[in-house]
Amino acid sequence: MVEAWLDPGLSWIPGMLLGAIGGGVGGPLAGFFAPRGKFKTQVLGFYYSILVISAGLFVAGIAALMSGQPYAVWYGLGFPGLLCLIIFGVLLGVVSKRYEEAELRKTMADDL
Repeated sequence: MVEAWLDPGLSWIPGMLLGAIGGGVGGPLAGFFAPRGKFKTQVLGFYYSILVISAGLFVAGIAALMSGQPYAVWYGLGFPGLLCLIIFGVLLGVVSKRYEEAELRKTMADDL
Protein backbone atom coordinates (compact mmCIF):
# COMPACT_ATOMS: atom_id res chain seq x y z
CA MET A 1 0.00 0.00 0.00
CA VAL A 2 1.19 3.47 -0.84
CA GLU A 3 1.74 5.85 2.07
CA ALA A 4 -0.95 8.52 2.16
CA TRP A 5 0.10 12.02 1.13
CA LEU A 6 -1.89 13.50 3.96
CA ASP A 7 -3.92 12.24 6.87
CA PRO A 8 -7.22 10.95 5.43
CA GLY A 9 -9.02 12.41 8.42
CA LEU A 10 -7.85 15.88 7.44
CA SER A 11 -8.32 15.62 3.68
CA TRP A 12 -11.46 17.76 3.80
CA ILE A 13 -9.45 20.88 4.69
CA PRO A 14 -8.18 21.92 1.20
CA GLY A 15 -11.66 21.78 -0.30
CA MET A 16 -13.21 23.54 2.66
CA LEU A 17 -10.68 26.34 2.47
CA LEU A 18 -11.17 26.72 -1.27
CA GLY A 19 -14.94 26.82 -0.94
CA ALA A 20 -14.95 29.12 2.08
CA ILE A 21 -12.50 31.59 0.61
CA GLY A 22 -13.86 31.36 -2.92
CA GLY A 23 -17.52 31.55 -1.98
CA GLY A 24 -17.21 33.61 1.17
CA VAL A 25 -14.97 36.24 -0.37
CA GLY A 26 -15.59 35.94 -4.11
CA GLY A 27 -19.36 36.10 -3.91
CA PRO A 28 -19.58 39.33 -1.92
CA LEU A 29 -16.77 40.89 -3.96
CA ALA A 30 -18.54 40.19 -7.22
CA GLY A 31 -22.00 40.95 -5.87
CA PHE A 32 -20.99 44.33 -4.51
CA PHE A 33 -18.43 45.62 -7.02
CA ALA A 34 -19.48 44.12 -10.38
CA PRO A 35 -22.84 45.94 -10.70
CA ARG A 36 -21.03 49.18 -9.84
CA GLY A 37 -18.22 48.52 -12.33
CA LYS A 38 -15.52 48.91 -9.68
CA PHE A 39 -12.31 46.92 -9.13
CA LYS A 40 -12.78 44.81 -12.26
CA THR A 41 -9.14 43.71 -12.46
CA GLN A 42 -9.00 42.67 -8.82
CA VAL A 43 -12.33 40.82 -8.78
CA LEU A 44 -11.71 38.97 -12.04
CA GLY A 45 -8.14 38.28 -10.92
CA PHE A 46 -9.50 36.72 -7.75
CA TYR A 47 -11.81 34.50 -9.79
CA TYR A 48 -8.97 33.47 -12.11
CA SER A 49 -6.76 32.64 -9.13
CA ILE A 50 -9.54 30.47 -7.65
CA LEU A 51 -9.79 28.70 -11.01
CA VAL A 52 -6.03 28.05 -11.05
CA ILE A 53 -6.09 26.71 -7.49
CA SER A 54 -9.12 24.56 -8.36
CA ALA A 55 -7.34 23.15 -11.38
CA GLY A 56 -4.33 22.37 -9.19
CA LEU A 57 -6.50 20.53 -6.68
CA PHE A 58 -8.22 18.61 -9.45
CA VAL A 59 -4.91 17.57 -11.01
CA ALA A 60 -3.61 16.59 -7.57
CA GLY A 61 -6.74 14.50 -7.05
CA ILE A 62 -6.24 12.71 -10.36
CA ALA A 63 -2.57 12.13 -9.55
CA ALA A 64 -3.56 10.77 -6.13
CA LEU A 65 -6.07 8.42 -7.73
CA MET A 66 -3.53 7.17 -10.25
CA SER A 67 -0.89 6.62 -7.58
CA GLY A 68 -3.20 4.52 -5.42
CA GLN A 69 -3.86 6.96 -2.61
CA PRO A 70 -6.72 6.20 -0.22
CA TYR A 71 -10.21 7.29 -1.23
CA ALA A 72 -10.31 10.13 1.29
CA VAL A 73 -7.13 11.64 -0.14
CA TRP A 74 -7.94 11.60 -3.85
CA TYR A 75 -11.61 12.44 -3.33
CA GLY A 76 -10.76 15.20 -0.85
CA LEU A 77 -8.49 16.82 -3.41
CA GLY A 78 -10.20 16.02 -6.70
CA PHE A 79 -13.86 16.62 -5.98
CA PRO A 80 -13.54 20.17 -4.57
CA GLY A 81 -11.20 21.01 -7.43
CA LEU A 82 -13.67 19.78 -10.03
CA LEU A 83 -16.63 21.37 -8.28
CA CYS A 84 -14.96 24.77 -7.98
CA LEU A 85 -13.74 24.59 -11.58
CA ILE A 86 -17.32 24.18 -12.73
CA ILE A 87 -18.87 26.72 -10.35
CA PHE A 88 -16.28 29.46 -10.72
CA GLY A 89 -15.89 28.81 -14.44
CA VAL A 90 -19.60 29.52 -14.90
CA LEU A 91 -19.57 32.42 -12.44
CA LEU A 92 -16.63 34.02 -14.23
CA GLY A 93 -18.86 34.50 -17.26
CA VAL A 94 -21.66 35.90 -15.10
CA VAL A 95 -19.37 38.35 -13.32
CA SER A 96 -17.81 39.45 -16.61
CA LYS A 97 -21.29 40.05 -17.99
CA ARG A 98 -22.18 42.21 -14.95
CA TYR A 99 -19.07 44.32 -15.56
CA GLU A 100 -20.04 44.72 -19.23
CA GLU A 101 -23.54 45.81 -18.20
CA ALA A 102 -22.11 48.33 -15.74
CA GLU A 103 -19.84 49.72 -18.45
CA LEU A 104 -22.79 49.99 -20.84
CA ARG A 105 -24.85 51.84 -18.20
CA LYS A 106 -21.96 54.20 -17.58
CA THR A 107 -21.56 54.86 -21.30
CA MET A 108 -25.29 55.49 -21.72
CA ALA A 109 -25.30 57.87 -18.75
CA ASP A 110 -22.35 59.78 -20.21
CA ASP A 111 -24.22 60.15 -23.50
CA LEU A 112 -27.12 61.91 -21.80
